Amino acid sequence: MGSGGGALGLSSPLFANGHLSSSSNSTSLPLPVEDGNHLAMVKPSSSIVNLPHYKWRLLIAYDGTRYAGSHYWRVKGKWPYVIGLASPSISGWQFQVSPPTIQCIVEKALIQITKLERECLHFVGASRTDTGVHAWGQVAHFITPFNYDSLETIHAALNGLLPSDIRVREISAATPEFHARFSAKSKVYHYKIYNDTIMDPFQRHYVYHSVYKLNTAAMREAAKMLIGKHDFSAFVNASRNDRVPDPVKTIFRFDVIEMGPLIQLEVEGSGFLYRQVRNMVALLIQIGKEAIPTEIVPKILATLDRRELAKYALSAPPHGLCLVSVKYNQEHLLLPSDCPTTSFGRHHTITKCKLPFY
Repeated sequence: MGSGGGALGLSSPLFANGHLSSSSNSTSLPLPVEDGNHLAMVKPSSSIVNLPHYKWRLLIAYDGTRYAGSHYWRVKGKWPYVIGLASPSISGWQFQVSPPTIQCIVEKALIQITKLERECLHFVGASRTDTGVHAWGQVAHFITPFNYDSLETIHAALNGLLPSDIRVREISAATPEFHARFSAKSKVYHYKIYNDTIMDPFQRHYVYHSVYKLNTAAMREAAKMLIGKHDFSAFVNASRNDRVPDPVKTIFRFDVIEMGPLIQLEVEGSGFLYRQVRNMVALLIQIGKEAIPTEIVPKILATLDRRELAKYALSAPPHGLCLVSVKYNQEHLLLPSDCPTTSFGRHHTITKCKLPFY
């Protein structure tokens, strides 16, 4: 790894003075882009140039109260590997400034730090979260045409630019095969319910308040009926894009945990449809209220019709939901050879006490 020449003390073998090297002999390659749940090869425009690239993985936490939802796409190669630099029209990413998305804000910070155009970053998130939904373990990746000697500097710079309700918890190098979304093995969501007569005001932005006394035993029984491989068409809201997602998903576990007045619903699945988690939670809350019996769950599943669920429950509010983690196979988390060490942030130290003793 070299030094100097790039942003924030990084090596930049491909760029001179911020411009593409005129000595590049690369040729254009087709680009894989997302089409529904599949990848389609598209012919790149004349503006695409093949260059070695480095991929980086981010672990992000955020308070979603102020933000709207978002989207993704895919690339492949070797470390450093070759992909096409495409125009924004080729990317499947949605760059939404108003109302702001988490992805938009993080991407703008990356643009400022790396000095790259957004279409060159190919910034991708593992999971779309709806407006108002929080995350502790969102995963994303981006690409640069240069390597870093150390990731601590860019890590500190990112968190210095981001608002206090968004934090990058970790930055690491990623292998060419890693993709934040398509490499995901499972995702874990938690939904929190405060089940007491008076709401704890300190939790009001992150926990749904139910004044009805909930029967958690009935909720557990109903949650077990959602475990396994099912067609969840009855639990998906109409999406705002043209994609037709596969409605068959696998729920690995669905736990109902009591912690005093707090009820935490923990669900892990292979993937989730638009608002699926909030719709499942809404049905469990109605069952917990004893407004409907547990036997309604398989009946609603069998209809494959969202209108059937709407007869009994509306979507649970978003602020109680949090994306806790995205899980990957171990081989997807391996670090490339000759890459900088993972950054978990750094502590500040004081070498000399500047305060007088009394």
